[in-house]
Amino acid sequence: MTSALTLPSNSSPMASSWPETPPGADPLPGQLDRWLAARGAELVAVRRHIHAHPELSHQEFETASLVARELAVAGLTPRLLPKGNGVICDVGEGDRVIALRADLDALPLPDGKDVPYRSTVDGVAHACGHDVHTTILLGTGLALAQLAERDELPGRVRLLFQPGEECIPSGAPEVISAGGLKDVAAIYALHCAPQLPVGLVGVRSGPFTAAADTIEVNLRGRGGHTARPHLTTDLVHAMGRVIVDVPSLLDRRVDARAGVSMVWGRAHAGEAYNAIPAVANLKGTVRILNREAWREAPELITKLIHDVVAATGAEVEVTYTRGVPPVINDRMATAVVAGAAGAALGPDRVVEAEISMGGEDFAFYLEQVPGAMIRLGTTPQGAEVKPDIHQSTFDVDEKAIGYGVRVMVHTALAALAAGTF
Repeated sequence: MTSALTLPSNSSPMASSWPETPPGADPLPGQLDRWLAARGAELVAVRRHIHAHPELSHQEFETASLVARELAVAGLTPRLLPKGNGVICDVGEGDRVIALRADLDALPLPDGKDVPYRSTVDGVAHACGHDVHTTILLGTGLALAQLAERDELPGRVRLLFQPGEECIPSGAPEVISAGGLKDVAAIYALHCAPQLPVGLVGVRSGPFTAAADTIEVNLRGRGGHTARPHLTTDLVHAMGRVIVDVPSLLDRRVDARAGVSMVWGRAHAGEAYNAIPAVANLKGTVRILNREAWREAPELITKLIHDVVAATGAEVEVTYTRGVPPVINDRMATAVVAGAAGAALGPDRVVEAEISMGGEDFAFYLEQVPGAMIRLGTTPQGAEVKPDIHQSTFDVDEKAIGYGVRVMVHTALAALAAGTF
């Protein structure tokens, strides 16, 4: 690996020594442990450069160019997505293809950390760890390229550097349309998990993250004086009925095991305390763990809202917007990545991951091919404060990069050897 990026300073409180091969772990083939240790500082430099130069969803042009340059220097042949904000790159040869995915985009949040690699872009920060995901996948690709050069890679691994994970519409469908899943037998990804200490990974079969949709309700009616509500359509009352009754009714219409959560995040009606408004607006989220329940949700929820509002006399318009499907990890793919993580870090460092009601557009890939996502511990050992993702103070223990590369290399090799899913 050759990089023109400046090597990191050790003055950061989050900086830490590059991790040794964990006790009980299997060595990487082809002396890749030695190669990885020698390139650790360069990978940290890549992560810090990306962190300091974040780009919002679908605008990841410089980040994609950086990734493509680093892959090309290693002798690989990356290709940019049609818009130039993502990268697809195959390593090795063969009919069996295993895909690994990372996301490139940052969030519209200020960077609240006092570190040398703090964001240089006002109001934009890598507060979800995508800079770490990108660096880990880059390091994995470069490591696998070492094996491919010696004809020791038993198949083809496809690196997918995806734009636009943090927005709707998201970037996974763009990658799929560009041929990202052509001939792919299985796909894997990891996500930073500040709930776990560095050196641990969380694995789970079945539901992993929820579908995440948005719903907007617009109400209209005859406004008027609060002294004479009988001459009006009381939209505040109608809005309250929707806020309280619809989630409660939904709970009775869907199997409780489907994991449905409907939460209103915005409610607005009127300006004056003594005037009944003529318009009102509600907006919220619908999150569902079960794929079948998710498919039925738009029709069911829209009908419930109309039924509740009908008794109030208000006019109602419902806009239900699909977000992302639920991530449901394939059983066999999960077994592969669990075994690979145990080999990479030691079996005692693999724990059961919790289900999250957050959304993740990795689900679009899993609608096409089997695969699994895992969680990568990023919090320093013994840390009392664990800033969550999507917070401006989020950061990682950079040893997680080395652990992540080890896990993904082992996963790619195990998946190539696993046979048919």
